Amino acid sequence: MAFNIIDTTIEQVHAAYKSGELSCRQLVQLYLDRIAAYDKSGPAINAIISLNPDALQEADRLDAAYKASGPVGALHGIPIIMKDQGDATPMPTTLGSLLFKDYYPGRDSFVVAKLKKAGAIIIGKATLGELGGGDTHGSLFGSTKNPYDLERTAGGSSGGSGASVSANFCTVAVGQEGFASIRRPSTWNCVSGMRPTAGLVSRGGVYAGWPSVNGSLGPMARTVTDLAKLLDNMIGYDPDDPVTARGVGRTPESFSKFLDGNGLKAARIGILRESMGYDAEPESEDFAKITEVFDKAVADLTKAGAVIVDPVIIPNLKTLLAKRAGSFADDEESFREYFSRSGKMPYASRAEAMKSPDFQKVVKGSRERWARSPSDQANYEYLKAREELMTHLLGVMAEHRLDAIVHKAVEHQPTLIKDGVNPPYVDQKGAPHINTFLVYVPSVVVPAGFTRDKLPAGITFLGRPYDDGNMIKFAYAYEQATKHRQPPSSVTPL
Repeated sequence: MAFNIIDTTIEQVHAAYKSGELSCRQLVQLYLDRIAAYDKSGPAINAIISLNPDALQEADRLDAAYKASGPVGALHGIPIIMKDQGDATPMPTTLGSLLFKDYYPGRDSFVVAKLKKAGAIIIGKATLGELGGGDTHGSLFGSTKNPYDLERTAGGSSGGSGASVSANFCTVAVGQEGFASIRRPSTWNCVSGMRPTAGLVSRGGVYAGWPSVNGSLGPMARTVTDLAKLLDNMIGYDPDDPVTARGVGRTPESFSKFLDGNGLKAARIGILRESMGYDAEPESEDFAKITEVFDKAVADLTKAGAVIVDPVIIPNLKTLLAKRAGSFADDEESFREYFSRSGKMPYASRAEAMKSPDFQKVVKGSRERWARSPSDQANYEYLKAREELMTHLLGVMAEHRLDAIVHKAVEHQPTLIKDGVNPPYVDQKGAPHINTFLVYVPSVVVPAGFTRDKLPAGITFLGRPYDDGNMIKFAYAYEQATKHRQPPSSVTPL
């Protein structure tokens, strides 16, 4: 009987390797077959930009190593899909854009190198919001579909990673988040996702890294257990990303040790109900459908033993969030830092890239984000607001003796693709971004069930700086108490 890869876990894969039921080559081929059947054909999810031409050869190497001396690392033979914003040779890094369709980096990103050392195989690169932001539309690939409703977006910007995990095109995936780019597609694809505290995971070899600090790579998985195992093999100090110096000494021996099914008992959880999602419409019926799921989730947290403080109010929350503004100088330096890493820059600057005829083919939202030039004053006001909001957040948590804050993972249901690529150009609707506004806090999302329209919804566990382990603990306990993950029917077993 063939190995069943539908919602399989790292533990199940490794058990099958050990028993001889499965080889690495067989597993990679099973995923490649699913991608062929469902990503490019059938429902045509359109979550994959490129496949690793060396994947089967790498699988053979790992099978030989396993036969000779056992697993090479904690992720031996685990097929992973990487958001096409980070370098994974021999594949190109396209950012989902015609601008970079022929950009082949010379070496792996720091995280990909770590994953390969742990025995993982990067079998493909996933679609993303073009140039690393917004819903998952791009001039190079079109739009990625949500496996739960093929007319709706998979979210963004790590929509391809989210859809790939949910549709079982890989065992786990890596996303990147600078706004809500891991948490929103995780939510809308009924998987777990995490944007760790900045400084735990390097952005070396990832577009939109140093000296910008908002973005971070993070794990996306169908279970919190696999999320923790993947994160364990992503963290570490990297001199190419100076932010990682902040994480030194703040990393537990293993995040997997936080997987406690009773982790919510006596935990004090504050419920943040104030709407703070991007372009959210709190009076709409769509918003109300998410609220119904959220209310049930709060009740389930109580059943799991949590002490609920409902609601908690963060002073000036929306006023401060509205002051978000990037740094034009940081973005320019980040561009040069990333592309100069391989010694073959496709463009000397973003300004030069914008002169390319292909720039006019870039999707509207991404084109506008790139052309934006925030002032130094706006960036200064944001930095002040960031410090003020962090103080308010920590003050509220101290006042109520909270272990975590829970809020809606996204305040709206997945939006229609046609409304994203045509007027009214809906993009990132309902996405809270408090964690990436603050930068140095962890955020984990976990499935919370389905709306009455049968669309996925989720909740977020938000914590103090570098309290990533406890956010994983709470998310795991909630997951185990509720078991809301269901694979999408659009991509049934082959």
